[in-house]
Amino acid sequence: MNPKEAEQRVPPPAGGVWRGGSGVPGGRRRQRVSMADVAKLAGVSSQTVSRVANGHAGVIDSTREQVLAAMRQLGYRPNSAARALRYGQFNTIGVILFNLSTTGNSRTVEAIATHAAAEGYAITLIPIDIPTQDNVLGAFTRMGELAVDAVIVIMESHLLDTGTVQLPPGVHVVVVDSDAGDRYSVVDTDQADGARQAVRHLLDLGHRTVWHVSGPETSYAGQRRTEAWRAVLQEAGRPVPAPLHGDWSAESGHAAGLALAQEPGCTAVFASNDQMALGLLRAFHERGLSVPSDISVVGFDDTPDAAFFIPPLTTVHQDFAEVGRRCVQGALRQIRTRDGSRPGTDLVPVRLVIRHSTAPPRG
Repeated sequence: MNPKEAEQRVPPPAGGVWRGGSGVPGGRRRQRVSMADVAKLAGVSSQTVSRVANGHAGVIDSTREQVLAAMRQLGYRPNSAARALRYGQFNTIGVILFNLSTTGNSRTVEAIATHAAAEGYAITLIPIDIPTQDNVLGAFTRMGELAVDAVIVIMESHLLDTGTVQLPPGVHVVVVDSDAGDRYSVVDTDQADGARQAVRHLLDLGHRTVWHVSGPETSYAGQRRTEAWRAVLQEAGRPVPAPLHGDWSAESGHAAGLALAQEPGCTAVFASNDQMALGLLRAFHERGLSVPSDISVVGFDDTPDAAFFIPPLTTVHQDFAEVGRRCVQGALRQIRTRDGSRPGTDLVPVRLVIRHSTAPPRG
């Protein structure tokens, strides 16, 4: 190696960014801007620069602006990797999920990203196609390699409920949409109460019973809604029709609607989500049934489009923004207290939004 090659491979000093010429001795290589450089220009201590760089409170506004101006002038950027090693924190939350296509999951991820950003955290997303023990553990391994402070798991299956998947011990974890509150910190919508409100609304309108288009049998949320639908009918002493199983899609709702249109006693239907309710509306229209004059329909989710269905859909409103906020707050609580996942379920309330797809039965 000749001297020129050796000179070009001089490693940069720790912390800060390069400045000046090309930075090697003699000005041929950019020099690293340090906190001391910023402190000298701003006329403050290096500790004050550190507090500003890390977003700490306790720095008066005029001093903070003075330090920020010096940073901009020198082109200083905090070294996030060095800061993470020093403080043992990466300001990143991992999100592992099995299905990004459903309304609930996509809106929950959006809310998590929004609230994490408001707290100064980024998110790292890892989707899993097939929720097996190996795939989940593999996702946690990748999260460890990507250096996250906590993990939010959006798991709409019974794997956690049955213990098929065991999350690694000692990891800050918040789980969404699961019945695993005896082992993990869980945040979920009050699925059962939403279904109860939907079914009681239809019974209160005078319908003799309520038919049901359920979600997938592997879905925790779908199962909870179906159980509540059945319980309300049984408590009221009403007939309990056999549920029709869907897969959350409008197509499956359409298929169920074509079948229900052949049932002469069907005057009210509770669908486990708005997309399947949309399929019902299409099927009933094709069969010459008027909603709500001939048959009433209630959905679940209150998607942004629900108010623009024909007719506008009565549905159960889920507050996905609040679910995301509570997930982030739960993760940050564990990070900041250095505490592990505390078992328990945090239920987010729901409410029934009554529009024009429900009415008393004819006669």
